[in-house]
Amino acid sequence: MAGEQGQTATSRDWADRAVAAIEADQHRSADTHLWKLDVTPLPGIDLYLKDESTHPTGSLKHRLARSLFLYALCNGLIREGTAVIEASSGSTAVSEAYFARMIGSPFYAVMPRSTSREKIAAIEHYGGKCHFIDDGRRIYAESAELAERLGGYFMDQFTHAERATDWRGNNNIAESIFQQMRTERFPIPSWVVMGAGTGGTSATIGRYIRYKRHATRLSVADVEHSAFFEGYSTRDAGCSSERPSRIEGIGRPRVEPSFVPGVIDHMLRIPDAVSIAAKRVLSRRLGRRVGGSTGTNFAAMCFHAARMVAAGQSGSLVTLICDSGERYANTYYSDEWLRANAIDPSPFEPVLESFLAGGPFELKLEESWR
Repeated sequence: MAGEQGQTATSRDWADRAVAAIEADQHRSADTHLWKLDVTPLPGIDLYLKDESTHPTGSLKHRLARSLFLYALCNGLIREGTAVIEASSGSTAVSEAYFARMIGSPFYAVMPRSTSREKIAAIEHYGGKCHFIDDGRRIYAESAELAERLGGYFMDQFTHAERATDWRGNNNIAESIFQQMRTERFPIPSWVVMGAGTGGTSATIGRYIRYKRHATRLSVADVEHSAFFEGYSTRDAGCSSERPSRIEGIGRPRVEPSFVPGVIDHMLRIPDAVSIAAKRVLSRRLGRRVGGSTGTNFAAMCFHAARMVAAGQSGSLVTLICDSGERYANTYYSDEWLRANAIDPSPFEPVLESFLAGGPFELKLEESWR
């Protein structure tokens, strides 16, 4: 009995140190900036961009990874020496590798063998190991099997994202947005707009809006080859897509367990060519590159801003810069990649530029309300 108590105390001591290390990292990190976009031709409409690219690991997924590790540690799911496994080849894996190294846990990212060298290098930079598979459809099953073989823990962002974050506050992204908006002309946004990846961020923001009884509405933008829009529109959680999303970080082939449609007021489906066009337009206005998912967000925000202008309404809209475009030099910023994927953004760039110059918004997008 005494030996068991000693083992428990040692295990608790390690977990306490791990949580303290993650909390200390959070306290050292400044909040991300909320940029106001200067669009003079849209009177009465203020556009804001929450810049999540400035996190230590360069993306919105830094917040998610921190929450997932704290959730697992405080639930006793990760102990000293526990290998952590995730089904991801993108920003989530990079951020989780960062926190795994911080607490001294081995980290494995399960990913398709076709994953780009840049993404592999980013994960390995933080000490993560890449476990390659040939059939991307087996990514969840292979992750669970690897965790079992290693006696490790499958983090499973797509199941745990919505429950790992305290949606009532505690420095989550929703609380940060509303605090940063307090002294603006329209402090309560008319719309918060974002894409759906795991569904965890939209769940956090939607719940927070309701908890604080704000009049803000939440619009979630989905992309081609993703099941979220269809699942939301038909109220069928069994919807699926045979092809993977081409806009990294958002869009999923199935309706993930973390997706909470009940807190979403409205959804849009954004064609991939429009996302890329919006990414280009916004990058020029900011003077720096943003990623494809940010383009999706920005296109959706312009859609809602145009509708407000047409209705004679005033107010503010907020969306996210999910990550920097520097990770996508060989994809979204490559003409060769765009041609290979039959994506032509050129017809849509002048349409968006014209709107931001005071013209009409001449894009018809598929939408759904609840």
